Amino acid sequence: MKMMAKKIIFVIIILVLAISAIFIIKSGIFNSKIKSNLLFEPIKEIETQIFAPPPLKSEANALKPFLSRSGIINRTNAQRQEYGLLPLKENSQLDYSAEIKVKDMFARQYFEHISPTQVGVDGLAKEAGYEYILIGENLAMGNFENNENLIEAWMNSEGHRENILNSKFQEIGVAVMEGLYNGEKIWMAVQHFALPISYCSKPNESLRSEIESGQSQIEQIKARMETLYATLDKRKPKTKQGIDEYNQMVAEYNSILGQYNLLVEENRKLIDNYNNQVNLFNQCLQI
Repeated sequence: MKMMAKKIIFVIIILVLAISAIFIIKSGIFNSKIKSNLLFEPIKEIETQIFAPPPLKSEANALKPFLSRSGIINRTNAQRQEYGLLPLKENSQLDYSAEIKVKDMFARQYFEHISPTQVGVDGLAKEAGYEYILIGENLAMGNFENNENLIEAWMNSEGHRENILNSKFQEIGVAVMEGLYNGEKIWMAVQHFALPISYCSKPNESLRSEIESGQSQIEQIKARMETLYATLDKRKPKTKQGIDEYNQMVAEYNSILGQYNLLVEENRKLIDNYNNQVNLFNQCLQI
C-alpha cells in the first residue's frame, strides 16, 4: 500500500509539473505580444519649376558698350531692394551654368532658351552640379551702354521682370560675353535664378542607415525565435529532467522575445523620427 501511495504521489507531482510547464510555455509563447515594424514614408520626387521668358533682343547700339557680372548682380539686387525683397546671393555653380550658356550661344549661333542639342537651363544646372527646386533664366542680346541699361530693359519686359522680382528665388548666377553673332559684334547676357534644394532640409540618411541596421538585427533575432519556437512546439516532455529543460527553453524564448520587442520599439521611434523628417521635406517642396 505504501509503495502504491508513493507511486500515486509521484504521478501527481509529475502531472503538476507538466501542467505548470505547459502554463509557463503558453504564457510565454502564445500570450506575449510580438510587435511589428513600421514602414518608411516615401520621399516625393522633386517637381521642379522653370521660369524662362522669351529672350530679349535689344536694338541698343552704344558706342562703347560694356557689361559685367558683378554690376548686373548689384543692379538686380538694387531693384529687389526697391520692392522690399531680399537680395539674391551669388552662387558659383549658377555663374558656371550661365557661362556655359552664353559661350554655347555664340559657338552654335543661336539665341534661345533651348539649345540646338535640346539643353535648357535645367540641363545646364545639372551640368554645373546645382540642385534646385525652382530655376529661372533671363537672356538678353544687344550693345547696352552699361549694366543699368540692361537691367532697365529686363525690368520693362514682364517675364524678365517677374524673374528679377520673384520672392521665391534666393540665388543668382550671371555671365556676360562680347562676340560675333551673325557676323556682328554684340553682347549677350545670361541670368540664372534659383531656389536651391538646400532650402528644404533633406531627411537624415545616416538615421535611415541606423534604422536599416537595426532592422537587420531584428530579423536575425526573429529567425532565432522562430527556430526555438519550432523546437518547443515539437517537444512533449514527460520526465522531470525533460520538463526542466523545456522550461529553460521557454525562459530563453521569453527573454529573446523581450529583447526583440525592445529593439522593435526602439526602431519604431527612429522610424517615426525619420518619417517626420520626410513629411517636413515633402511639405517644403510644395511651395
